[in-house]
Amino acid sequence: MIKENFIKLYEESFRNNWELPALNDYGEPYHLTYGELAKEIARLHLLFEGCRLRRGDKIALIGKNTSRWCIAYLATVTYGAIIVPILQDFNPNDVHHIVNHSEAVLFFTSDSIWETLEEEKMQDLRGVFSLTNFKLLHQRDGEAFNTILANLDSDFAKKHPGGFNKEHVSYTGLSNDKIIVLNYTSGTTGFSKGVMITCNNLASNVLFAHRVFGLKPGEKMLSFLPLAHTYGCAFEFLYALLAGCDVTLLGKPPSPKILMKAFEEIKPSLIIAVPLILEKIYKKMILPILGKRSMRWVLNVPLLDQQIYSQIRKKLVDAMGGRFYQVIIGGAPLNAEVEDFLHKIKFPFSVGYGMTECAPLISFSLYSKYVPHSCGKVLDGMEARIDSPDPQTIAGEIQVRGENVMVGYYKNEEATKEAFTEDGWLKTGDLGTLDAGNNVFIRGRLKNMILGANGQNIYPEEIEAKLNNLPFVMESLVVEKNGKLIALVYPDYEAIDSIGISADHLPVIMNENKTTLNNTTASYEQVSEIRLFPDEFEKTPKKSIKRFLYSNI
Repeated sequence: MIKENFIKLYEESFRNNWELPALNDYGEPYHLTYGELAKEIARLHLLFEGCRLRRGDKIALIGKNTSRWCIAYLATVTYGAIIVPILQDFNPNDVHHIVNHSEAVLFFTSDSIWETLEEEKMQDLRGVFSLTNFKLLHQRDGEAFNTILANLDSDFAKKHPGGFNKEHVSYTGLSNDKIIVLNYTSGTTGFSKGVMITCNNLASNVLFAHRVFGLKPGEKMLSFLPLAHTYGCAFEFLYALLAGCDVTLLGKPPSPKILMKAFEEIKPSLIIAVPLILEKIYKKMILPILGKRSMRWVLNVPLLDQQIYSQIRKKLVDAMGGRFYQVIIGGAPLNAEVEDFLHKIKFPFSVGYGMTECAPLISFSLYSKYVPHSCGKVLDGMEARIDSPDPQTIAGEIQVRGENVMVGYYKNEEATKEAFTEDGWLKTGDLGTLDAGNNVFIRGRLKNMILGANGQNIYPEEIEAKLNNLPFVMESLVVEKNGKLIALVYPDYEAIDSIGISADHLPVIMNENKTTLNNTTASYEQVSEIRLFPDEFEKTPKKSIKRFLYSNI
């Protein structure tokens, strides 16, 4: 058990960084200092007291990354209630289900999402509040939340007649073994489960980051990953505020164009990202440079190639703000070709590995110690093993146990039992190997693995990663049909239009891509056909393709 109390960490941070900027919404001039953030939390605590909220009650939260999202989250956990963050991409039926299944009694939501929901389908909710200004959107018959809100300013003034100061920051002493988050997964199987995350799980993650990432008070962070997911929440938000950072919340979809502009303006000290971000930047910004005939010639000349790589690295670093010391990649495997190039130009990045059930981190190494194509070293306080006769060479399921591992799934004993081995190890569902240095190497998802005709293990993600780098491929999905591998491809229509190629030529181009692909794969991994797919593949809120929807195509 971690010694430091998770909730008391923020009590201390708010006091120590009282005058420093804490949160601001991108494009807005107003900054909340740590002192002002603590005051907003205290106001919500007074609201909770007036609502007769009990320790351990659940509060649901849905909306884009904003300062008020963060205030609602922090007010909930520092009060001793359980937060239920919901990804804003969930459809209304999923939101209704999560609110009901979690037994949430209060709900903070953006106004636009509330308009899509039906309060009569969430009858256990006592009150609903807006993330625009914390106004009351709905209250159950018999509640008087409107009166409590109307008197909140005067009640707060009476409680703090001399003004609110750092001595007033005192939070619940909830022990680290208590559940503090119910995080509903958004897996590719279509089944969502409520992961029970304890204070200890979160404390282990943020304290590891505090030791290893080394951010200092006042340094800047840009939060653009969904905070309702454990990855962004743990490191762009919870760790950043523990470290006393100045966090800007993007609050809009992180397209490369929007991100580059934000990076230029914010100049973050550390960047937390998913592979898709770097892969898009590589495809749009770097491949066109490398594709020039003159550039290909220069890169074959010793010494000159290093000068070019250095210039490309500088251009990429500058485009991402120029002041970060590392980019941390997580959430999904990084494309091998992109990774190899980033290593070649000595770009400061590393790849970590985790899952919601570990809140989220399992393995990570700083880029100075990072082993290429790995997902870093298993964390102190965590153990990992491979269900394989030879864990270093033969892939098997990765299984873990330790400080970061969840209690189980809320109100789902069957799923909880299925998630663990008989001797208590969490089954990740990922296939991989573990080297002598305890570095994790991912091969793919266990449920995605295809068994070849002669018993070979085929990992479709590895084939897709190669195919996605070929001309005019936006994204792909490899499936097995009648003993053959079929690649479904959604074309990059923007690239096609930009150079004036007719869509009628796509079958010929894809046939060439198939030949190129099959020249890089083993005989049992050969794709027999590429089928053009008219639309983007449907994805989870974490942007993973919902493979189960395409298994019968």
